Amino acid sequence: MRIDPITYEVDTSYGDKPIYVWEAPIRVWHWLMVIAMVALIGSGYLIGQPPVANLGDTWSTYTFGNIRLVHFVAGMIFAVLFVYRLYWAVVGNRYARQIFLPPLWSLRWWKGVIAQAMYYVFMRKSAPEYAGHNPLAQLAMFSMFVLGSFVIIFTGFALYAQQWGWGTGWMPYFSWVIEMFGDVQSVRTIHHAFMYVFVMFSMAHIYMSFREDAMGGATTLSSMSSGLRMFKEDHSGHAGH
Repeated sequence: MRIDPITYEVDTSYGDKPIYVWEAPIRVWHWLMVIAMVALIGSGYLIGQPPVANLGDTWSTYTFGNIRLVHFVAGMIFAVLFVYRLYWAVVGNRYARQIFLPPLWSLRWWKGVIAQAMYYVFMRKSAPEYAGHNPLAQLAMFSMFVLGSFVIIFTGFALYAQQWGWGTGWMPYFSWVIEMFGDVQSVRTIHHAFMYVFVMFSMAHIYMSFREDAMGGATTLSSMSSGLRMFKEDHSGHAGH
């Protein structure tokens, strides 16, 4: 099997043996990140659209406080996981670096982006297979998840610092975010808007994964459990033809 060194497209005419793509640390990171994102999006939505005020004495009800606590804890876990993912991009295999270094200079890669987009909207019956992320998935991971994570993390910690006050230990590290955007409300609006970017990314990611497993020529969902990308036999336009 030949693998393109830039796009990671595979040529299965040379064989279609499974490829070990996702290392164990990446697989564990992926599922932990899923949990963190679900907690963040759920609690973040409730913070932006608060539930009905608690009925009863304030000393006996603390619903909104608990929602914020979940958001803060999940946010810190998310940040730690993202830093860990940056580290593994350096020490891991070549597939671990894909989402951080898309080959934006490659015309062949951009053609792959267009081909995959047409495939996912049913304008093509088949599309090339890739050892790691396909070009469209790689572009989405980079533009929406990676860049979005930087925005979410820095604006989130700036808002967390602001609630403690300007004289606290958090502000020297994150006050520049508030100053860059002008005021706290602008930071809050951007932070909340990027929550919806993550929602759209998650929906697209789930759709692409399930669609590829059901109709494509390679496994996707199981690869994030076993680490192996396996190619299906007798699939039109893919392995085994």
